[in-house]
Amino acid sequence: MEKILPPEPGKRYPVCLKGKRACPPEDCGGPWGYASLLDILQDPGHPDYEDMRILAGEDFDPEDFDVEFVNQELKTIK
Repeated sequence: MEKILPPEPGKRYPVCLKGKRACPPEDCGGPWGYASLLDILQDPGHPDYEDMRILAGEDFDPEDFDVEFVNQELKTIK
């Protein structure tokens, strides 16, 4: 969060304006495990590459971020 602005009438909150990177896969080991996962996924020759690819999922893209998807999910929170 960078700042709090007065609410706009008729707008639903919270709203995500932008983001960076995909969220870590479940059980990847917290922030340090995620950093390690990203390092390993950049090196197909790494001994743990195949295991980490399976953990992350075949279509996992660490650079993927979909602000529309995030905002749709935020709308479901009550």
